[in-house]
Amino acid sequence: MLPHRQCLGRSTGYAYRSPGERPLLAGAPTFDLTVVQFREKYNRDNPTLPIGEFRVVPSREDDSPLLTRAASKINENLYASTALEKGTGKIKTMQITHLLLQDGEEKAAKAIAVNYMAALSRQFEPTLTVEESIIKVNNLLEKGKGSYFYQQQVGAIRYVVADNGDKGVTFAVEPIKLTLSEP
Repeated sequence: MLPHRQCLGRSTGYAYRSPGERPLLAGAPTFDLTVVQFREKYNRDNPTLPIGEFRVVPSREDDSPLLTRAASKINENLYASTALEKGTGKIKTMQITHLLLQDGEEKAAKAIAVNYMAALSRQFEPTLTVEESIIKVNNLLEKGKGSYFYQQQVGAIRYVVADNGDKGVTFAVEPIKLTLSEP
């Protein structure tokens, strides 16, 4: 059983919700790819960091009827999750959630989680090298440390870090709507 509350938040697509957080709405933009297309490309590009098949997470009464949520267990403390547009199956958010371990294996588990998060970021920012993506993820995790919701925009995407202390951290990549400013 996937740890639903840790992977997917209350109607937001984030692991944890706080005041001022901008929720993921049904009208939010999508990436121009489905979860199946994403997973095929991701696994081809990252054969040592595979993501298994996504399974639909049963909806709750506070979920939007226009979104489908799905998750994939990577290992005992690492999950990939997504919110999809119903009908098209296009991705609105793609997330990696790392559940903290309480024993001496946390350092190695965090390194694996950062590698998955960096691989995720390279799918949406393909010009990043492996080293650059790891540095970027570590910087984002550091800036988001202790915050229920931290975001940073890069071009047409935003990175989101949702830190819930000793329960874990979620790293998300989402598309944003770009608008032209008027002169």
